Amino acid sequence: MSNKFCIIPAYNEEKNIGDVIKEVNKLGIKPIIIDDGSTDNTFNICKNNGAIAIRHETNKGKGEAIKTGIDYLLRNHPDFTHLVVIDADMQYHPEESLAIFKSLENNNSDIAIGYRDWRKVPFRHRLGNFVWQKTFNILFNTKLKDTNCGLIGFSRNAVEKIKDHILGGYIVDNSILIGAIKNNLKIDQVPVRVNYHKKSEIIRGIRIVLGILLYILREGLKYRLNRKK
Repeated sequence: MSNKFCIIPAYNEEKNIGDVIKEVNKLGIKPIIIDDGSTDNTFNICKNNGAIAIRHETNKGKGEAIKTGIDYLLRNHPDFTHLVVIDADMQYHPEESLAIFKSLENNNSDIAIGYRDWRKVPFRHRLGNFVWQKTFNILFNTKLKDTNCGLIGFSRNAVEKIKDHILGGYIVDNSILIGAIKNNLKIDQVPVRVNYHKKSEIIRGIRIVLGILLYILREGLKYRLNRKK
């Protein structure tokens, strides 16, 4: 049996989730679907397609879904070696997770996170990500090419050390990276393909950009102050 797992948070993804499960199974990776309070047929599709399916009765957000999946793994498969988190909407094709696993194994990385080809990212998304990336790198003294990619992998050791750092909402990816930095974990980056199915509305996009930026600023300034003590 494979000791590699894929946690897939899903919310109202009946359109895509069956295909995601099929593709993950083809790769020899065990999918764990966290149905985060869906009101459609997502949960039944997961169960009928041979995935481990765990259901939140209410929508709790991606961060809580990831933590639910991690808790399940630590209780039921304590011998697992590597884990990848991937979105359920096929924005990142499951096949991209192979490069993440390869980085974790061959480079002895604790965390492997994807980075996107910005030329293929819609301008609105590219602008926000540019601001986040530059701010993050300045405050945390890193050289990351992408600080908000939704495709990310963990070693068994990393899971134990950062699981309590994972936060919800749109700051989930940054909270994982900050947890890794605070625990002196090795972060590797892997080029991945991305497919955007829709663009965010302008007002919603502005709120997201500002919310994530404020989080990075707050945590980054605290990190720098603590380093000086």
